Amino acid sequence: MKLSVIVPCLNAAQTIEDLLQALCEQVWPGEWEIILADNGSTDETLKRIERYRGRIPCLKVVQAAAHRGASHARNVGAYAAAGESLLFCDADDLPAQGWAVAMESALRDHDFVASRLDFERLNSLSARAARDQTQVDGLQRFSFLPFPHAGAGTLGVKRSLHHAIGGFDESILVCEDIDYCMRLQQQAKPLEFVPSAVLHCRLRATSGGVYTQASRYAEYEVYLYKKYGAPPAWELWRWRAYLQSWRCVMRRIPELMRTAEGKTLLAWRVGRLMGLLKGSIRFGAPPVMAE
Repeated sequence: MKLSVIVPCLNAAQTIEDLLQALCEQVWPGEWEIILADNGSTDETLKRIERYRGRIPCLKVVQAAAHRGASHARNVGAYAAAGESLLFCDADDLPAQGWAVAMESALRDHDFVASRLDFERLNSLSARAARDQTQVDGLQRFSFLPFPHAGAGTLGVKRSLHHAIGGFDESILVCEDIDYCMRLQQQAKPLEFVPSAVLHCRLRATSGGVYTQASRYAEYEVYLYKKYGAPPAWELWRWRAYLQSWRCVMRRIPELMRTAEGKTLLAWRVGRLMGLLKGSIRFGAPPVMAE
């Protein structure tokens, strides 16, 4: 078998059928399988998956509830996979037509690939306002990390390489995909961008969800900075930039509170700043991404 699509899922009843329908519509001439790794769902996720048993011949459900987290679910799915190559896809995103063919084609020439993201189809203007449109024209890059990276749900990799590095690090709760990209590229396996493989990405729709996600991302970016990029000196300039970012946000509060887009952006900015502070305290490194 050439290809295994790995989907970690946890209480994904609202979106899983849309994903499975999009996978049904992929035109793929070869053998492939779809593995849904359930991380302990308590809603109707599994019932809704069962509706697609007859429509997707190689549909597997594996139990991945021993440890909570998408990393564990992805790893369990990968170990159950029979494909030579693995494609990871999140349960709330949608692959566009031609995604599977484009990713498999890229994996014939490269060991490690990432698809292009689209934010227009699944998100409101206010949801998009808070986020930079990342991974649209190329891979994501942080100035303090040695290699580019991509979101976990956009990655494709040879199964042997995934197992060679031990899969996703299950001890990292957030930004585990960035860590995964760093470790694979440390093994001289460059990440290749595949613009013809498009994935429609779903963003958080509420201010609370935006704040929480921004805070967690920023917290673990500090961890990654310490692991892969931090110099031995304590960089005071990063703290000065961090405090300046707070001043800029505070000055813009009256303006941002006037619109839904502004409120979402404010939730993102404040969430990131709080996350950077938590990460600095927790991991003993200065705040990053505030400059």
